[in-house]
Amino acid sequence: MATDLSPTVQLTQELIRRDSVTPDDKHCQIMLAKRLADSGFNPDYLRFGEVDNLWLRRGHQGPLFVFAGHTDVVPTGPLDKWTHPPFEAVIADGMLHGRGAADMKGSIAAMVTACERFVSRFPEHQGSIAFLLTSDEEGPATDGTVRVVETLQARQEHIDWCLVGEPTSTDKVADVVKNGRRGSLNGYLTVKGKQGHIAYPHLADNPVHHLAPALAELCAEVWDNGNEDFPPTSFQVSNLNSGTGATNIIPGHVDMIFNFRFSTEVTNEQLQQRVEAILDKHHVSYDMNWVLSGQPFRTAGGKLLEAAQQAIETVTGYQTELSTSGGTSDGRFIAPTGAQVIELGPLNATIHQIDECISVDDLDILSAIYEQLLVNLLT
Repeated sequence: MATDLSPTVQLTQELIRRDSVTPDDKHCQIMLAKRLADSGFNPDYLRFGEVDNLWLRRGHQGPLFVFAGHTDVVPTGPLDKWTHPPFEAVIADGMLHGRGAADMKGSIAAMVTACERFVSRFPEHQGSIAFLLTSDEEGPATDGTVRVVETLQARQEHIDWCLVGEPTSTDKVADVVKNGRRGSLNGYLTVKGKQGHIAYPHLADNPVHHLAPALAELCAEVWDNGNEDFPPTSFQVSNLNSGTGATNIIPGHVDMIFNFRFSTEVTNEQLQQRVEAILDKHHVSYDMNWVLSGQPFRTAGGKLLEAAQQAIETVTGYQTELSTSGGTSDGRFIAPTGAQVIELGPLNATIHQIDECISVDDLDILSAIYEQLLVNLLT
């Protein structure tokens, strides 16, 4: 049965069967490096902390094109809720099921087989091709791509073009290409009060009551109106905790975690200042810790984007849509080096969900698009 499946589908299955939950790579990268050695890729294993990273490069000259991705996956959730076991890579009704099928082992498999075919056709291609793979994209992302990029910069390896294989498609494969992403800023707020008996409020100080009007203003605030490339900046509370669980105790503090997904119309410093100004306006006593996950970036045009659009139309017959919506990706670490960065991958309808899956046909279409992109750029 397996011999009837394409090399891309078979490789995707092999990757899914390795339960590489962040940050455990389960030797996915070693397997890929051994396979790509036959196509002339030289491996550089870069382990930082508990995170495995792999830099594979073919060629020494510029321009340098990079396929970027991650071999780690998110946890499965309740195993008994899955229709098919998440690490068995079952194919049913034309769909390949498993954790990481769409995010993003399918993309990695498509990249590998695209490179194999391209190198076989054009062994003396222009420039260089590389893979940047990490096992820390779904986790803290502190010892993954960002550390590899620092290493490359230190030895003066410059990425010209980078394609991140995140699942960007909505209704059909490659109908959406991400040519940028919003920035992400996290706030960790503790509002301070004084614990006391709920029957004697004059002897306590309720921090929930202090936070409430400030939070209402934060939620109603228009941070910006976005622009032609980015939607308006979004403020969202993700965690809000207070109290002991008892009904007769005024809490001593409130902990709140919130996030901004922000456009290029505002800086992270401006957001921090405006939040703190609102808290101060309402006389809130607080401690604040800010964590910047990534700045917004955008590839407005250039050879990479043009080549990707042409490749999609050549393979599929339709034109793609450009978008900067959605979450963050490791592209945020690569774009600041000056590289042109886009994201192009399979449908994102089931990512991180129970019964994550990907169309078998889409895997082969995606691999063909990646191959045509290499043709457009390096021949």
